[in-house]
Amino acid sequence: MKRICIVDYGMGNLRSVQKAFEYLGFNPIVTSNKDEVEMCEAIVLPGVGAFDVAYENLEKLDLVDVLKRKLNDAIFLGICLGYQLLYEFSEEGNCEGLKVLEGKVKKFPKKDTIKIPHMGWNKIKVKNSSKLLKGLDGQYVYFVHSYYVDNKDKEIVSSTCEHGIEFDSSIEKGNIFATQFHPEKSGEVGLEILRNFGGLI
Repeated sequence: MKRICIVDYGMGNLRSVQKAFEYLGFNPIVTSNKDEVEMCEAIVLPGVGAFDVAYENLEKLDLVDVLKRKLNDAIFLGICLGYQLLYEFSEEGNCEGLKVLEGKVKKFPKKDTIKIPHMGWNKIKVKNSSKLLKGLDGQYVYFVHSYYVDNKDKEIVSSTCEHGIEFDSSIEKGNIFATQFHPEKSGEVGLEILRNFGGLI
């Protein structure tokens, strides 16, 4: 079985992600060591917290270049902040990201009818072509975020969600998969998503 590497850069809900994969029969490692990341065929980048602090942590751990290299060939899953870090720029901290995908991370517009952060269960609208979310259109998944990704290339968007506006809740591009929601907190639906990811390795 190919090894799943969960990247520890001080910002993730690592144990929940690890336990979910273990429950499904996988044997993930949790590491901040760039050499171990380099060796893995599958990489998971989870994340909770501020974009600018997260990117700074990746730089301090010397993980930026290795992640960019591995994103060319390893099967990759970005979760929440790990999704947002793939992009060119975030309004959170006015910070540049990994620049692997084109688009920006924007703050939800203030509206009296919605709460920020977007926290809790919400329904996703899934494209038929999705490999990660196959058969999960209309299902509820768990979100915690105040910023959302606005993709330049809408063709890579695999699901959308409504919270005051319609936003891109997941993407799929080649070997890169990413979700704004937390599969590890999304019950049976989330386990199905992680199982689908494991099946792509």
